[in-house]
Amino acid sequence: MSDVTNASNDLPGNPLRQLHLDQLRQRTSSKWREHPADVLPLWVAEMDVPLAEPITKAVADAMAAGDTGYPHGTAYAESFAEFAAARWDWSDLTPARVRPVPDVMLGVVAMLDLITARGDAVIVNSPVYTPFYDFCAFNGRKVIEAPLGPDHRIDFAALAEAFEVALGRGRRAAYLLCSPHNPTGTVHTAAELARVARVADSYGVRVIVDEAHSPLCAPGTAFTPYLTVPGGENGFALTSAAKAWNLPGLRAALAVAGPASAVELARMPGELSGSTSHIGAIAQTAAYREGGAWLDALLAGLEEHRRHLAAAIEARLPQVVYRPQPGTYLAWLDCRALGLGDDPAAVFLERGRVALNAGHRFGTGGAGHVRLNYATSPEIITEAVDRMAAALT
Repeated sequence: MSDVTNASNDLPGNPLRQLHLDQLRQRTSSKWREHPADVLPLWVAEMDVPLAEPITKAVADAMAAGDTGYPHGTAYAESFAEFAAARWDWSDLTPARVRPVPDVMLGVVAMLDLITARGDAVIVNSPVYTPFYDFCAFNGRKVIEAPLGPDHRIDFAALAEAFEVALGRGRRAAYLLCSPHNPTGTVHTAAELARVARVADSYGVRVIVDEAHSPLCAPGTAFTPYLTVPGGENGFALTSAAKAWNLPGLRAALAVAGPASAVELARMPGELSGSTSHIGAIAQTAAYREGGAWLDALLAGLEEHRRHLAAAIEARLPQVVYRPQPGTYLAWLDCRALGLGDDPAAVFLERGRVALNAGHRFGTGGAGHVRLNYATSPEIITEAVDRMAAALT
């Protein structure tokens, strides 16, 4: 197996090339401590990057000042509105339509509480981010799947069928959409999102969109906020800087209402916003306001790494199907031709010492797949694919 202890620094602007494996193994977060030290971790959504300097400075300044109290004010919401206007031309977003929440999934639960009741249905596009199932079940909602099509895009026939099943129970329903989609990396187009709004409105289904990966779209690929499409006015969105700037340990998120749902958002308990991490909000405000150059360097690096991963898989694992998508830093790998059963991730971990996410946990359509996090150095990507190939011999 090749040596991956010395990641190259020949692209100093690429945050993914700035840390060595021995430095990364000093981290005490879940990614690096869940498995033994001989395992390469390419599973949980943490990136192998140093923090953007403006974030480090903002947090250090707050700590030095003892500014570690309860959150206050609208700076966090304002910073996101500024970022959204600059990046996506979303110019009508006002702080009144934005409320801080502790994290995206707790925000989803709060939105579901506003527009549905226990026993109501939540429609999801499987395979999908696993907490969608866990948090909906915990909140007493019934999950109904509308599986993605073979092209990993929304299957509108399946969606309509799921809406009919949900409403046929004589109760209300919400559609929990992941945009960009996790785990496939699909970036929904403006036309697709407008169609979602039309179909949902025709059935009387409310839409909640998880846009946590929204800044992570490849250069040249447009991200469209759901609340900006025609018909999206009565929807809700949840967003955060945590994914794009690697801040899951500085947790905070924002609940955003469309113009027609702002009154409902105002009913959200104030205690939820008060539970947001003040330091997390400070960090994410700095990310939105001053982290643009770092983000652009990251996006260029991720695009390079998608190509690198695709070439490595083609050379070493030609039976694995990987269709690079422009969103997120997650690769959805179809390993069914390898004959490893429903959970190939278990084989790659045991025999290859590579930790990946098991596809079957993402719902219908996930069996025989794995999710790989390529937000790391090209050397680690190469080593991981080599280990996966060696696990088959």
